[in-house]
Amino acid sequence: MNTNSNTYTIIYSTILVVVVAGVLALVSSLLKPRQQDNIALEKMQTILRAANLGADANEQADKTAYIKDLYQQHITNSYILNYKGEVIDGEAFNVDLKAQANIIKKIDAAKDEASAEALKASLKLPVFVCTTDNQTLNIFPCYGAGLWGAIWGYISVEDDFATIHGAIFDHESETPGLGAEIAHEKFYGKFAGKRLEKDGAFKSIAIVKGGGQADNVNGVDAISGATITCKALETTIDSWFKEYLPYFNIKKEAVDAGNSPCGDGCCTDSTCTDGTCAGHDADSLNIESTNK
Repeated sequence: MNTNSNTYTIIYSTILVVVVAGVLALVSSLLKPRQQDNIALEKMQTILRAANLGADANEQADKTAYIKDLYQQHITNSYILNYKGEVIDGEAFNVDLKAQANIIKKIDAAKDEASAEALKASLKLPVFVCTTDNQTLNIFPCYGAGLWGAIWGYISVEDDFATIHGAIFDHESETPGLGAEIAHEKFYGKFAGKRLEKDGAFKSIAIVKGGGQADNVNGVDAISGATITCKALETTIDSWFKEYLPYFNIKKEAVDAGNSPCGDGCCTDSTCTDGTCAGHDADSLNIESTNK
């Protein structure tokens, strides 16, 4: 064959493209399990960081083993809720937060209650229960749209279901030095101790300039020059917590009455008898925890 002909060039190029594509596909296939493991590990670490755990993971000789052991030790339960605050089948860790965010967005935009109810029926809301030496936390995710891309995070709430214990946020493509600062502890550390209620009713966190005064228990100081990102995060947090309100109400009623199933973030073993508290079993409060 004439190596200087157009036919040779086309055949050679075609074979080269096919071979390279095949090699890349093979490499991608071989690396996919490791990529999935890394994604899961990062998610575990993020959930732990929301509870102020695992900050020293990068300093460990075996970071992977450290995070997995810490997650196994402290994330004692996880489950998925429907829009009524009832536990449904499924693995909380595998819930697609982006998909749920799209449903929540449609719910917020629904023109009537019937449309909103139909959308709510497909919601899957994950909860992660974190047990430490002196308290039990419930960790809730949030996911939404920032200025340039997705923003997301996890917020841990103490067992009064009103006090934020910790939070962590991240982003896809917010502006460095401005909106991207939501992923820095200097910002998300401000959420600790803030309240999700006012005068006995739910009130989400307001992220506004000058909102971090000690007497403003519902406010966090916004990032200078990142008004849009901060407002987007505020809206995201509010939208997700509103969907968790039925669950909050169930748990608060149980706590106020002193009746709560064990191991789901509402009581301690010292108050329990035969796996229940004050005669209430898990089914009576729509709680069926999945041990990790």
